[in-house]
Amino acid sequence: MSNAPLMPKATAVWLVDNTALTFDQVADFTKMHVLEVRAIADGDAAQGIKGMDPISNGQLTRSEIEKGESDPNYRLKLEESKVVLPPAAKKKGPRYTPVSRRHERPSAILWLVRNHPELKDAQIMRLVGTTKTTIASIRDRTHWNAQTLTPMDPVTLGLCSQIELDFEVQRAAKEKPLDQQAAYGGATLLPASETTRKDEYEGAEKSDDDLNVDAVFAKLKGIGGKKQDADEE
Repeated sequence: MSNAPLMPKATAVWLVDNTALTFDQVADFTKMHVLEVRAIADGDAAQGIKGMDPISNGQLTRSEIEKGESDPNYRLKLEESKVVLPPAAKKKGPRYTPVSRRHERPSAILWLVRNHPELKDAQIMRLVGTTKTTIASIRDRTHWNAQTLTPMDPVTLGLCSQIELDFEVQRAAKEKPLDQQAAYGGATLLPASETTRKDEYEGAEKSDDDLNVDAVFAKLKGIGGKKQDADEE
């Protein structure tokens, strides 16, 4: 078979030490050169490598070894592994941007920088698939086309989705310090000290305990009396 066993050199060490297979048979099974197998047998190579039993890991059977020992021309067959390894996960690379949209990325970056200054460079890179150098040049207005750039929404340009943009904006808001999160949250209610009506006489600070109830009612009666007199006239 064309496939080599796992750890071919360690497997060759075990086969040389524990079987009567020829050097050609071991070399063919492990996909090694026959001279390298001979060097292993002479002790000139693979010193300190512990042999690995191909029978215990299911790569070779005892009957297959016996066939090879009885016939020097027989070539050992590697057993199919019973363990199915999952496919290697694809590494996440930079977002792919179609060629027809790549010239619009600077405009999208400018829009993000102006409308969402809380976004980090790494987040902008994920959204529009650009580089840190390009973002820095647009921030510093050193981009070669900085004078003619027009900020454009990356969602409208099709460089990212609205969900992706909202996700990055929310993440950036959560990573801000607590004192800045309140400012980012938008308009809030004014404190009671600013919304409460001030006393008619500025500079006179009166507490609830010092409030004269009789004076207040007397003043209200006076206002009511004046209004009544005006109606009678």
